[in-house]
Amino acid sequence: MGFHHTAFATRDVEATHKFYTDAMGFELAKVVCGPTPEGGWAKHLFYETGNDEYIAFWDLHDVTSNDWSPSISLGQGLPLWVNHLAFRARDVADIGVRLQRWLDHGCEVHEVDHGWCTSIYTVDPNGILVEFCTTTRALTQADRNEAQALLRDPKPPFEAPPRVQVHRPKAA
Repeated sequence: MGFHHTAFATRDVEATHKFYTDAMGFELAKVVCGPTPEGGWAKHLFYETGNDEYIAFWDLHDVTSNDWSPSISLGQGLPLWVNHLAFRARDVADIGVRLQRWLDHGCEVHEVDHGWCTSIYTVDPNGILVEFCTTTRALTQADRNEAQALLRDPKPPFEAPPRVQVHRPKAA
């Protein structure tokens, strides 16, 4: 099973961008900017690694103190949603199948329509946020152009918050 994306925090967005575009040959495909639940804001940069697979980095603003390492989430004081594992789902129907499977196994599931992809999330026994995601709209050259503009915008416009639906397992 392939990944849709993996997401990690970065302390140096310019060095990260340079490494993943120049050294790795990946293309910046999408940047999503918006407020965070903690009252700060973030840019979420998506680099296409091939075959509709991405590696993503959070450029965090006013979310945490400066006392953290980009290597892990909760253990370093970051919010759970920052570093997570996102596995590819074939399509929206596959998302539904996986959502039901998680519910059948007693997991609380958060379903999010991001506008360009749909995701479901739960937390594994180790406290790691796990995601299944499927792309619902192909990213265009306009998205890539916007991503380049948003990458260095110090006060980017925020997108509308995504629709979130929480699914809880039935009581046994």
